This record gives sequence, structure tokens and C-alpha cells, in this order.
Amino acid sequence: MRKFLFILVFSIISQLNGQELNCLVIVDADQAQNSNTQVYNTLQSSITEFMNNTRWTSGNYKPQEKINCAITLLVTKQISSNEFEVNIQIQASRPVFNSTYKTPIFNYRDEKVKIIYNEYEPLIYNETNFESNLISLLTFYAYTILGIDADTFSLNGGDKFHKQAENVVNQAQQGGYSGWNRIDGNNTRYQLNENILSPAFKDYRELLYTYHLKGLDIMNDDKKEAKKNIEASLMKLQNIYNRRSNAFLLRVFMDAKSDEIADIFSDGPRTNSINLKEMLLKIYPTFNAKWEKIKN
Repeated sequence: MRKFLFILVFSIISQLNGQELNCLVIVDADQAQNSNTQVYNTLQSSITEFMNNTRWTSGNYKPQEKINCAITLLVTKQISSNEFEVNIQIQASRPVFNSTYKTPIFNYRDEKVKIIYNEYEPLIYNETNFESNLISLLTFYAYTILGIDADTFSLNGGDKFHKQAENVVNQAQQGGYSGWNRIDGNNTRYQLNENILSPAFKDYRELLYTYHLKGLDIMNDDKKEAKKNIEASLMKLQNIYNRRSNAFLLRVFMDAKSDEIADIFSDGPRTNSINLKEMLLKIYPTFNAKWEKIKN
């Protein structure tokens, strides 16, 4: 009996340690003009439970190792009693070694997304079948966050997660919703996942690794060396730009990192950042005001 209780307690502890995400979920329905606000409260609770209680990997994550992320659903229209049009903002960060600073690693906006949500119906992911667009969306972003986070700690470390996200893309194509297919245009979930896994954009994932592990993570020990490594990693953006000037990943990266880059290179110690500044001004002219803060 005592052995049985030990196994039961150990199993519960393992499950508690097994959840990988610490996800803040907000459902904002102010624009929907629906008197039944309870459904949005239930939706928020259901998504929170799904993201934080689903075991996404086979590893055990301690509380301090969980990935901090946030999902905001802005409900723009209630189409029917259980169908909604939403804009989704997804953000994620990771801690910097030997520091209290959390660096943003993903900041993505998915617009005009249609979801069906039946109140109190549990959200359960089935990796072999399409269940609903809502479940596919949440699962896709969970694996994408896990993949990007892992890529910042080891070179191509997020491969298995990005491939699991690819499986979600393939399964979701059965649902007929926009954003999951090649023909759905630019800046879609399909394109995001395809670009991340494409050898043509290997520089992007090398950048994630060098920028974080060999740059930010040594900032506390050797700030000048860290800045040099960050600068060298950022110059890989030029390779992506030369290959495809309108590459989606260029925007994805800078949506998360533009403010941080400007802050890093606007303060000492000085490095020779002339080439970096010129490159950023060329590739990201919309952020020129930020790049002007960079000191050579």
C-alpha cells in the first residue's frame, strides 16, 4: 500500500513538473458587443487550462524552467452563437543567464482568424486528427514557442518542436480555415513554419542561437564581447535579405527584437557598429528612428 501511494504521489509530481508553459491568456471581447460575456470568461479559462496543463514534451520542467508566454484574443465579431472572428497576439520570452532580464523571443499577430468554441467543451489535441481550428491554433503556437525557445539554447535545438508544428499545419488543412495552406498568401502560419524549417533560411536559426547563448547570456560577464557576438549574429540578416528581400522571417524576428537591439547598441561599451547600423537602415527602414539611436 505504501509503495502504491509513493508511485501515485510521484506520478502527480511528475505531471505537475511536466507542463512546459507558463501562459497568460486574455480574451478581450469589448468590440464584439455581445451581452453574453460569460462565454468569453469560459473561453479564457479553457485556453489557459489547455496551454498550461497540456504536457507538450516528454521532459520534466521545474517551475522556474517554464517558458513565459502570453496569448491575447481580441474578439472582433461574434458570427453566431459559437463562432467568432478574432485577432490573436502571441508573445514569448526567455530568461537571460545570470540576470533578471527576460528577453522577447516571439511577438506575432495573427489577424482575422475564425474559431468555433462550444462553451464548456474540453479542448483536447489529437495529433492524428483535426479537431477544431482553435485547438490547432493553440497547439501550433505552443510548439512554435517551444521550438524558438529551444533554438536559443542550442543550434537547431527546436527541430522536433517545429516538426510537430508542421504536423499541426498538415492536419489543420483538413478544416478548410485560412492560414494553413501554401495558397493562402504571405505572412501565414504555413509560411512561418515552412520558413523556419527551410534550409534556405538556416541563418535565421543560427542567429537565434548565437544572439542569445553567445550574446545575451554572457552580457553580465563580458558586455563588450557579448555585443560583438550579437552584432556578428545580426549580420546574418543580410544573408536572408540577399536571398529574399521580403522574407517573412525578417519581420518576425524584428517584431520581437527591434527595441532590444536599439537599447543594446545605444549604450556602452562602444563597438564598431557602422556596418550593423547601415545594414539595419537598409533592411528595416520602417525602424529608422530606432536605428538612429545606435552609437558607433
